[in-house]
Amino acid sequence: MTVEEPLFPGFAEARIPTGDAEIFVRYGGSGPAVMLLHGHPRTSATWHRVAPLLVEQGFTVICPDLRGYGRSRGPRPVPDHSAHSKRAVAADMVEVARRLGQERFHLAGHDRGSYVALRLAIDHPDRVDRLALMDCIPITEHLRRADARFATSWWHWFFFAQPAIPERVINADPDAWYAAKADAETMGAANHAELRAAVHDPEVVRAMLEDYRAGLTVDREHEEADRSAGRRIDAPTLILWSAHDDLESLHGDPLEIWRAWATDVRGHRVDSRHHMAEEAAPDVAASLGRFFS
Repeated sequence: MTVEEPLFPGFAEARIPTGDAEIFVRYGGSGPAVMLLHGHPRTSATWHRVAPLLVEQGFTVICPDLRGYGRSRGPRPVPDHSAHSKRAVAADMVEVARRLGQERFHLAGHDRGSYVALRLAIDHPDRVDRLALMDCIPITEHLRRADARFATSWWHWFFFAQPAIPERVINADPDAWYAAKADAETMGAANHAELRAAVHDPEVVRAMLEDYRAGLTVDREHEEADRSAGRRIDAPTLILWSAHDDLESLHGDPLEIWRAWATDVRGHRVDSRHHMAEEAAPDVAASLGRFFS
């Protein structure tokens, strides 16, 4: 029987209280700090191929589970969804970094993690040296462009926003919903097992849905307030997007969209499907390493 290597060799693990949440985090390496934020429905394990490569390049790497995802826990949902807003999760990440001795750090987010990274960079500009955003444009930019093609392809945004119904559907058969069994070979066995454990926990499922409910309500309001006030990302910003996903085909060049939000933008496609940290780890690690250096 083949024994798979441990997910994050040489990394430590901790559970860090942040006030109304407790965040599970993996961290390792030495040098300038890089925080990596995962997307839905993944956990910090999605970075298991990228993180060691960044350590080899001379970085301290911090990989948290977002509030309510994986092994992190947060407060009960509230009617306005603010307990799971990107502002609340960004504050968690600032506290995690501080508790690990990192007042400033480089920051990368993928998918839902990119919205946390965007909020952190705007709300806490003194904390972020350089910012990388992967497979995303701002939530409000998606909604401004929400035509029939977008609604058909990204229907899950609007389904997840419904009260109670998504929990019943997903929890009836989490493996079928997330197609978790089909991803094992691509993800790696241990990463896949961590995903399955997460999506089989009804509390995690509820928190992940609250992430989307917040996205269409309080997070949207925060982005609209940013635009009205003329707030922009100050940090140099790298945009990466998957060549074999639909972001570019739906909305055109992501760089053009991000130039309205940040003062210093560059980026490129990655030869991958959506989960680029798992499918194109060497390219992702090389791009992040060059940019953060």
